[in-house]
Amino acid sequence: MNTQLKTKLSVLAWVVVLLLSSCSTPKPDFSMRDQNFDSDWKFNRGDASGADNPSFDDSKWRSLDLPHDWSIEDVAPVVGKKQIGPFSEDSQGKGATGHVVGGIGWYRKSFVTEPSMEGKKVQILFDGVYMNSEVWINGQSLGVHPYGYTPFYYDLTPLLNPVGKKNTLAVRVNNNGKNSRWYSGSGIYRHVNLIVTDKIYIPVWGISVSTPEVSKEKAIVKLNINVANETDMSGKLTVATKIVSPGNPEEVKAISTIDPFSGESGGAEQSIEIGHPALWSPESPALYQAITEVSFNGKVVDQQTTTFGIRSIAYSADKGFLLNGEPIELKGGCMHHDNGPLGSATIDRGEERRVELMKKFGYNAIRTSHNPPSRQFLDACDRLGVLVIDEAFDQWQRPKNPEDYNLYFDKWHKQDLESMILRDRNHPSVVFWSIGNEINERVDPSGLEIMKNLISIVKNIDTTRPITEAICFFWDHPTYKWESTVPAFAQLDVGGYNYQLGEYEKDHQIAPERLMMGTESFPLQAFENWQMVEKHPYVIGDFVWTAMDYLGESGIGHSSIKKDSKDTFSMDWPWYNAYCGDIDICGFKKPQSYYRDVVWKVSNLEMAVHSPIPAGMREVVSMWGWPDEHQSWNWAGSEGQKLQVNVYSNYPEVRLELNGKVIGTKPISVETKLTTTFEVPYEAGELKAIALKDGKEVGTKILKTTGKPAKLKLTADRSELKASRNDLSYVKVEVVDENGNLVPNANLPIQFKVEGAGELAAVENGNPADMKSFRAPRLTTFNGRGLVILRPTGNVGEIKLTAESANMGSDKITVTTK
Repeated sequence: MNTQLKTKLSVLAWVVVLLLSSCSTPKPDFSMRDQNFDSDWKFNRGDASGADNPSFDDSKWRSLDLPHDWSIEDVAPVVGKKQIGPFSEDSQGKGATGHVVGGIGWYRKSFVTEPSMEGKKVQILFDGVYMNSEVWINGQSLGVHPYGYTPFYYDLTPLLNPVGKKNTLAVRVNNNGKNSRWYSGSGIYRHVNLIVTDKIYIPVWGISVSTPEVSKEKAIVKLNINVANETDMSGKLTVATKIVSPGNPEEVKAISTIDPFSGESGGAEQSIEIGHPALWSPESPALYQAITEVSFNGKVVDQQTTTFGIRSIAYSADKGFLLNGEPIELKGGCMHHDNGPLGSATIDRGEERRVELMKKFGYNAIRTSHNPPSRQFLDACDRLGVLVIDEAFDQWQRPKNPEDYNLYFDKWHKQDLESMILRDRNHPSVVFWSIGNEINERVDPSGLEIMKNLISIVKNIDTTRPITEAICFFWDHPTYKWESTVPAFAQLDVGGYNYQLGEYEKDHQIAPERLMMGTESFPLQAFENWQMVEKHPYVIGDFVWTAMDYLGESGIGHSSIKKDSKDTFSMDWPWYNAYCGDIDICGFKKPQSYYRDVVWKVSNLEMAVHSPIPAGMREVVSMWGWPDEHQSWNWAGSEGQKLQVNVYSNYPEVRLELNGKVIGTKPISVETKLTTTFEVPYEAGELKAIALKDGKEVGTKILKTTGKPAKLKLTADRSELKASRNDLSYVKVEVVDENGNLVPNANLPIQFKVEGAGELAAVENGNPADMKSFRAPRLTTFNGRGLVILRPTGNVGEIKLTAESANMGSDKITVTTK
């Protein structure tokens, strides 16, 4: 039977310090409680009859380490097939999934039952497998898991072989059919952990930490700790928690006791007061640790460390979104889960770098579109200080593709949603739960009932965060009116609006208490959307589609030069990435990002030059696109032709000069969307924009014509790495002139060689239509740049990268692994 035993204990941090029970015998070592289980797997791309059987011969299978995504790897060549690298005309998802191939794959791993596992509970935790996985241990099926984005775990204990004997894990992954609207990847693409505990233990995701009271003077930290009992014993259970503060050696402790403790489970509720807490925020992402120790009859049986932050959330239509009592406007971007040329593989440094880029380029919030991210991604958001909308589903019962999650929603939505909430609830970065995106049945009676159910599931676990859903206009129901969204928005704490900035003010008249945020917006409407955020406290933020380029939805962000104005939704072969991001797939800023800098006041002056448009032609920009402009004054061959120069500024006036000669002076304001345009006959040299205020120069932006390509330049984001498969070095490759200036129109072939304690993980150039092998040691630069990603083999030493190109010599760089 289950016993619902809970004790409450409040501890004043500055008065009481409760000591843990002392014992003459040393405490057990829990360093191997959660073991990384990523290394030394066998993999076969394709189905393999009988591979679940332990006696199956996998000696000819490929050896690899997880995380692994087979869809990003080169496909085997087939005569007569249109193929380039991982791209194939056989792709079931076509341009939507980036023209890559899914299919079936098998993974196997053997391990010995160690003496330390005897009498213990052994579980295996998968953070994400795309998709339709089935797992076996020693030939016995543990279960299936359809959804590719939620974590799941199995109990191995009853099926393990005796100590000293070999066990065999087998995993079959089935990514067939049209099941995604974007690049999903294929395989065990997130981490795997082996969890070894006593039979009295803290279950997976068994600790929740919240901060119901927060001020600068004090905070209350509330912990709910579940303890499972798989023995028939009854005795005294002690749950001790120690809070470790950032930069503060003082520790605060609390002890709860259940006596007698028996049955299958119990729990402890602890409230701890922290004086003068370090509050978590984007500006100061302070993190605490709660170290929880479980003892039974005086013996320590389990220990777990939970990282958390102390922060408060409040929201109202008249005050907006408040973090720690202070209003904050959400400068947001939507992000898919892939790591560009690495595919969907969750390499820790890849996840961290994406968050670093967002923070570096002015974002303070991310929407994880349209699925739960990896745990490592949220860890990075916690450390770096980025707010998160954690999203669950892209569809409910009705499909967007024939074989997508709609097939599994009815049976699996509760488990999948619960696993997301349970896993992610202790992350201070997560400030919203999103239950869906552009759901077909969003306002129909069935959809409203599903929404009510999903909200109930969330609030049964966590009531500390607002719930949202991204609701779009009725392109899928042409006869529906926007007013029919009222019942749906009424159920949400914050309404998510996709591309509906024109409805904000009208909806506020109908529902003045409703909070709103732009959960998706067009890049070209950055100014209009941000004006709404600045004007109205009930519009709490804007999330552009997208912050960063991603694989799939090929070419939805494009511009074309045509004779007419006809356009397409997306682009076909050889386009493979969406190209709608402020940041390209390499991590380089794109032109629209500079405009957003001015809109968000990250910068007060930027300039861009539009590429020449042939006579009789016009530019057509897609809904998610941006005009073909560049931060460049390299336009050889266009001498004397008038080029459009756009200057973006928060200052009231701008003067433009070319080679010291004044082109003109123009006003600039919110009425001009912080933009003014000049027509400038091209002449090589220096183009200078000068911002003026009260007639005085207050800022300049310069674009210079560079020299010809002369040499290569390699720059590593980090020159010292851990000797770990989870670390990476991102090496920027540039074509520069004799003076070391980037040549922005240099598109040249480059060869690479990697030696030493690392490997070439991927190459990329950011060109959305340049299909290539991401693993071959070569690329052609795009806008003068490219990217090489180096990955340690796991050994201490040096990784040496050499880049060579005809007539430009070579450059070398060394990265150390420690």
